[in-house]
Amino acid sequence: MPQSSVGVRHVKAGPREAGQRIDNFLLRSLPGVPKSHVYRLLRSGQVRINGGRAKPERKLIDGDEIRIPPVRMAEKGEAVRPPDEVLNRLREAVVHEDEHYLALDKPAGYASHGGSGLSFGVIEAVRAWGKYEFVELCHRLDRDTSGLLLLAKSRPALLRAQRAFKDGDTDKRYFALLMGRWRGEDREVDAALVKNSLGGGERYTEVDEEDGKPSRSRFSPQARYRDATLCEVQIFSGRTHQIRVHALALGHPVAGDRKYGDRGGDKAVRDRGLKRMFLHSHLLKLAAQGEFPKLILSAAMPDELRDVLSRLPGVR
Repeated sequence: MPQSSVGVRHVKAGPREAGQRIDNFLLRSLPGVPKSHVYRLLRSGQVRINGGRAKPERKLIDGDEIRIPPVRMAEKGEAVRPPDEVLNRLREAVVHEDEHYLALDKPAGYASHGGSGLSFGVIEAVRAWGKYEFVELCHRLDRDTSGLLLLAKSRPALLRAQRAFKDGDTDKRYFALLMGRWRGEDREVDAALVKNSLGGGERYTEVDEEDGKPSRSRFSPQARYRDATLCEVQIFSGRTHQIRVHALALGHPVAGDRKYGDRGGDKAVRDRGLKRMFLHSHLLKLAAQGEFPKLILSAAMPDELRDVLSRLPGVR
């Protein structure tokens, strides 16, 4: 991709940028610049806010003056445009839209955002529609997870949703097919998780009660099969790969999970047509707050997963 050199810039934050973290602001303002380089600029003090150094988590205030050092970045207009097939597929995936939010029933196989070798994700595709002046992800779903993905159409709406997710003031539920026979009824996992990097943009999450962040999930069996159990999973926090790691901690990894699962152990399910990880976000609720009404979203389990369930042998 063609590159160009850009000299020192001084940018003033406005109302739209207020509340946004400086690292996220830079990632959007410097297309084509690797994420690692953006954080290097911050660590080295080359990025300044009102003349002072800024940590990545520093949130912008209306009127802040931001110094952006010289960098090499992609030429304007050279950003990769998602194929029309992708743009149309995601248009068809819209399940809700109002003045504040846009919600998609994300198909499996689509990343929430570009990066780590991906030139685009859902957010880049939605922006390529050319329909919205502002649109941002409120949260993320793993590439192989299908279901509800919420996007905000204004910064106040984004901050409202992010606060709700952070404070656990949401109801988020998934369908997950777990390997093995489930004993008893509901089981809750309260296990702190820490995220590690394996290099090359790959992430790995594990239980770590000393250094991890609090994480809680409730698993409720919905249907029992000979080799697996369909559970509804309610999560009370939103850590990376939370359901997958908590399921593994229970001894019942998610079927089709190539990172945390047992590829030999889920052969019986894969032989019956499972071609992806069996994890689907089917319910999302946000409580009313100020100008924002209560939001209740749902997305039915896709046919490809229902077909797998219909082929599984029952409990003998």
